Order: sequence, then structure tokens, then C-alpha cells
Amino acid sequence: MALNIYGTALESRLLIGSALYPSPKIMKQAILASGSKVVTLSLKRQSPHAKSGQKIWQYIQEIITIVDGHLLPNTAGCKSAQEAVTLAEMSREIFQTNWIKLEVIGDEYNLQPDAIELLSATKQLISNGFKVLPYCTDDLVLCQRLWDLGCDVIMPWASPIGTGKGLMNPYNLETIRFRLPQATLILDAGIGKPSDACIAMEMGYDGVLLNSAIALAENPTKMASAFKQALQAGEQGYVAGVMKERQTAHPSTPTLDTPFWHQSN
Repeated sequence: MALNIYGTALESRLLIGSALYPSPKIMKQAILASGSKVVTLSLKRQSPHAKSGQKIWQYIQEIITIVDGHLLPNTAGCKSAQEAVTLAEMSREIFQTNWIKLEVIGDEYNLQPDAIELLSATKQLISNGFKVLPYCTDDLVLCQRLWDLGCDVIMPWASPIGTGKGLMNPYNLETIRFRLPQATLILDAGIGKPSDACIAMEMGYDGVLLNSAIALAENPTKMASAFKQALQAGEQGYVAGVMKERQTAHPSTPTLDTPFWHQSN
């Protein structure tokens, strides 16, 4: 099945960032190797109107064209609802898309989202016709509020941005999945290795958004390919139905009521 983002079906369940790569060339190679159909871009960091960002923007345009994909602008670096809304409106004008990855950071130490400002910005943007993909913590109540405001897609973190710590609170993430069965849930931030992404998909998450884990790898292109395969494995495992854990050991070749064949001398 395809990943559904506000009615758009995507073949890949991996969304990928465009920051931190050693070079634009490596960024392009890694994104293509990932198979991703969605590339995130921060207007604050890589504006196509700024000379310093023109080369990056050209590479991203080429990638989007090659993969027939989609650009997902984000409001990285914003600290208030008004700042995020203003940046989102600028991004829509420049990049010609209603999609916006909404980030409103409340703490500089762990880059945790500000729940109050996030909800305020979400309400304003949805009323202005945006398709909001909010970055939030693994807080069930916050995710529920975002869903109630009209976010079909919600992106809780696995752990703080760029830490690579993986899924810090699996119980929280599983609870969000269980309580919001109709929401498209994309795990965002903190993923460090392919197995983290696989676990998220086995939980029933709809996708994973990555940047640092690929861009900061020794070989970003190979790592992008590894994540591609990890997401596919996790999704297939979820669809197939992972076996339930047991408290006691069970032999894989039980002997009870099984005939034994004896070789005669």
C-alpha cells in the first residue's frame, strides 16, 4: 500500500531531509538512493533567492523532477507561532505548495517543540488552507489535539532532533498508534540506524522522516539505501503480522505426539 499524505499517494514511506550533507552532489546521490518521493527544505537555511542557496536549490529541483516527487518546506528554527506562520506563507509563495512541515521550537537544549505555540500555528495555518505536517513530541494528548484541529498527518519524535538515540519511548509511540488509528503517523527526529526505522514500521507507523542519520553517515548513499530496505522490511513485517511475545520457551520442533523414526542397525 502507498503512503497517503493529504490524498497524495506515495510509493515510498521514507521522507528525507536536504541538510548537513558533505556536498550537494552527495546529497543528490543519497536522496536518489533512498527512493524517497518527499524532500524537506528549510526556507531559512536554503532560500532559492539567496546566492548561497542557489546550488542546493538547483540540486533539489533536479531531484524532485527525476523522482517525480514533492517538496516539503519546513519552518525549522522558528520559536513562535507567528514566526512559523509567516515563514510558511513565504514558503508557499516561493515553492508553490500547500504542504508545510511545522516546527515551533520551545527549548534550545533538546529542540523540543513548544506545544502551545505549535497548536496556535497549526490552527492558523489550517484556516489559511495549508496541509500541515506538525513535528511534535510523543505526547498522546498533544497528538490528539493536532488531530482534532485537522492534521491528517502527525509526526511525533522518536527522540530529540539529531541525537540518533532511536525510539526512547516505544510505549508512548505504540499508544499514539493505537489511539489514533485513522491518522497518518510519520516518525520524525532521533532515528539513528536502519533498525530504528524498521521497528517503527513494525509498530504500524506509516512512514519515517530522516536527515542526520543519512547525511552524517560515513557513506550517506549506502546508508540511504539501507534505510530504504529497513522501511520495506518493517512494513512487510507489520502487514504479515509479527508473532506475539511469550513468557515461556516453546520448542520450534515439538516432540509431544510426534512419531519418532528409528533407523535399524
